[in-house]
Order: sequence, then structure tokens, then C-alpha cells
Amino acid sequence: MEASLVDSMSAITPGLVCAHHHLYSALARGMPAPPRTPGGFAEVLELIWWRLDRALDLDTIEWSAKLGALEALECGCTAIIDHHESPNAIEGSLDVIADACAEVGVRVSCCYGVTDRHGAEGARRGLAENERFLRSARKGMVGVHAAFTCTDETLEAAASLAVDFGVGVHVHVAEGALDAAAAERLMALTSPDWLLVHGVHLPDDHGLLGTVVHNPRSNMNNAVGYANPSRFANPIALGTDGIGADMLEEFRVAYARHRECDVTASAETAWSWLIQGWELFPEARTDVVRWSYQPMDPWRLAYTPAVRATDVVVDGVEVLTGGVATRVDPVEVRAKAAEAAARLFKKLEDV
Repeated sequence: MEASLVDSMSAITPGLVCAHHHLYSALARGMPAPPRTPGGFAEVLELIWWRLDRALDLDTIEWSAKLGALEALECGCTAIIDHHESPNAIEGSLDVIADACAEVGVRVSCCYGVTDRHGAEGARRGLAENERFLRSARKGMVGVHAAFTCTDETLEAAASLAVDFGVGVHVHVAEGALDAAAAERLMALTSPDWLLVHGVHLPDDHGLLGTVVHNPRSNMNNAVGYANPSRFANPIALGTDGIGADMLEEFRVAYARHRECDVTASAETAWSWLIQGWELFPEARTDVVRWSYQPMDPWRLAYTPAVRATDVVVDGVEVLTGGVATRVDPVEVRAKAAEAAARLFKKLEDV
């Protein structure tokens, strides 16, 4: 039972975990096109995602988190490990995200992605937000954007802060070729509680400690390559990198992508990556999700789309009944999020 925590003949499982999310991206759907078509991963970051995070304020952060948490709940995902960046609205941003998720009834672990992209003062403020949030005793990690956007001093400061609070560092690692040197720069810093997100361009024997978080849909979307996570000795978990929190869909794509490269690939392997999330966010083990489909067997789920949660209990509280959230009004959340998205898109025109 421990291998899956799932009775294969049942329609009930613990809550699923998204091991890497960007809740702030929930409002990105329909955002204005970039000023020109990105010519590679570096320009995808510069022209799309780094423009988006600069346009965020606390109001849009709140509604993106509420919408993202609502959609996660409807997909049976009760725990999110979030990685946030909003360089023009840093202070208090993690509280806004945590409060929004709590209102919906979804568990969240927060961090702020420290970076030197906005100068030394921007990095200092990011570190300060991580420290402030962790000092408040809410669940979190220390966030780092990626090695290639940080000085060695900033990386060392983030690692030291994580040690001080007894948590790991949540960092993008070797997602694109421009960050291929990440393993060398992080070698002396990592520990088993780190989250190493993507790892596409890591060597097989990279030597970094921590869990590698595989995000197959995002890697395909950004055309950065296939991580082939089965080659690593590290534990492997699944995240979405901001493309919602439908973890069954992420599992299906992870399996299909693995099988494309290895015809002997098993659905159980991709399923083991999905349930590794319970090791990272063990509170989700106690949550209860009833699904619209049974049995919840990896081989059937690998080929069965549109499986949804019908009822969800988080920490003893029923937060989804008959597919409808109980603690918030889904219609209102989506309407308010749409209004916030319109404001965000208008700001993007000036970024």
C-alpha cells in the first residue's frame, strides 16, 4: 500500500501534490503577444515570463493564486509547492499567496525566487521576503530563480538562509542550455531537501543533492529538450511549472514522453514520480480525494483523459463537494480573476 497509497480498485486517493508551480501564471492565458516572436529559451524568458512578473502587483497576485488554487482543487491536487517572483511587489507577496490558497482550502508551500536580474538590491529584497515569511512559521522554502541569474554570493546567501531555517532551496536548474553550468556552481551548496527543477541539461552524474522535479509539458512548450529523469539517481517528482495543477495530465504526458524515448517505459515509473510528491508534502497523504473514474490504476489513467475530483477533504474539512468548491464561490473567483487579468494585460502594454 505504501508504494502507491492507492487501492487500485477504488476511486479514492490521497490529495495529489504539484511539486513545482508558478501560481502567478494563472492569469497569463490570453496575455498580449510579446513584442516579437521569441527566438529561443532566453527570449521566451525575457519577452514573456520576465515581462509578466514585472507587471504583477499584490492584487493580481491574490487573484492568480485563488484561481490557481481553485483549479488545483478541481483536479484533486490539494498541495502546491509554489515558486513566486514579482520584482515590483516583493514585500508581503508570499503572505498574499498563502492566504489565497488557505481561503480556497488548498495547502501551499511558498518561496520567493531570488535573482540578481534586478540588481543587488532586488536580490536582497527577495532574500528578505523569504526570511520574513519563514520567520512567520508558515510552510515554505528559500527560492532562487536559477544559477545563471544569480551571483555566487547570492546563491551562497540563499543556501545559508535555508540552513538557518531548516528548509531546502527551490531552484530552477539547467532548464535551458544557458544554465548548463548550474551543476558546477551549485555543487558545494545542495542538500537532500533541495528541489532541483527541470534538470534538462544536467549530466547524468551531476552530483547535486535533492529531488529533481520533472515538468514535461513546460519543457515541451519552451522547447528546451527532454530531461529523461529516469537517468538520475535523485528522487524524481512531477511539477507543472505554472501550467495549471492537473497532476494526472502531467503524469500522462510524463509517461508518453518517457515511452517515446524508451519503448519499454512503464506507466508505473511515471506514477512513482507523481506520488513522490507525498514525500515532499506529506500532509497531503491525509487528504481524501474521490474521483470521477475507477479504478485509479496507472495503466488505465495513462490513457484516460478528463478524470476529475468529485469530492475532496483537506485537513478534515470538505472543500469540494460534487465537483464544486465549498469555501469560495467558483463563479466569483473566475470573474474577479478575469477582471484582474484585464488590469494585468493593460500593464503589460507598458512593460
